[in-house]
Formats: sequence, C-alpha cells, structure tokens
Amino acid sequence: MAVPLLNTTLTNKRLFRWFVEGLVLLLVLYLLHLWQTRDAIVGQAPPLSGRFMTGETFSLEAPRDRPLLIYFWASWCPVCGLSSSSVDKLTKHHSVVTVAMQSGDERELTKYLQSQSLGFPVISDPQSRIANAWGVKGVPTVYVLDTQGNIRFVSVGYTTLLGLKARLWLAE
Repeated sequence: MAVPLLNTTLTNKRLFRWFVEGLVLLLVLYLLHLWQTRDAIVGQAPPLSGRFMTGETFSLEAPRDRPLLIYFWASWCPVCGLSSSSVDKLTKHHSVVTVAMQSGDERELTKYLQSQSLGFPVISDPQSRIANAWGVKGVPTVYVLDTQGNIRFVSVGYTTLLGLKARLWLAE
C-alpha cells in the first residue's frame, strides 16, 4: 500500500510543479507584452485616413457600429506572415483595416497579397507616416478600437485568431 501512496505524492508534486511553471511562463509573457506596448498610444485613437489599394477611401472619423481592428504589418516581417492569415479570417465577420508599412509600391504589395492568398483591405504606408503617427515601434502591431474610437487593446507581435476575436468581443 505504500507504493500507491508514494506514486500519488509524486504525481501531485509533479502536477504542482507544472502548475507553478505554467504560472511563471504566463507572468513572463505578460511582462513581455507590457514591455512591448510601453510606448503605445492609449485613449482616443489618432486620425487615420487613406486609400485602400482597391481605390476606396477610409476615414476613422466615419461612424461605426462595431469595434475596429487596425493591423500594422510589413511584407518583410516573418511574424506578420504568421499573423496575417488570422487577420484575413476576421474580415469575414469583423471590421478590419490593415496598414502595410515599408512594403514597396502597390504593385509589389498586390503580388505579395496574392502569393499569400490574403484579401484584407490594405492601406499602403511606404514611408511609415501613418505608423509613426500611431506610435508603432514594431510589427505586427494590432489596435482594437471601440465604436467611439477609443483604443481598447494594443498588442505587438504574434496574436492568435482566438486572441483577436476575444479582444474584438470585449471591445463591444
């Protein structure tokens, strides 16, 4: 009978250790997120207007009835390549605007979007003027705005589709 009790004790210790290690990992990830977004703008979103590559114009001042996800990315960014498919999936049911920083002219961007099978709306920002106005220091950067134009969430780096959906849902 002592052997099963010993196995139970070892199992409990192992589970407790994994739990503590998981908490430490979550804390490290949270602190990394805080460090990455330390200079991000908060409060009311700055102006954003431009022309999508499709020719349509966009202005942040236009009234919205749902939250908006603004995705700053670059064609040369490997992490953006991982995140972009998640952002593209969101465009079916959510309001999304993407800003391509320093990614070449519209011909090069069109070629990149086609090669990656991406159909999200893109505003080209070759000199990073829009990104600088928004305080973007690294890509990918995601801002989630509520219907009043307030920045509710900012993230830098890879974000899962579930994470993006959760932020949009919480911004409602």
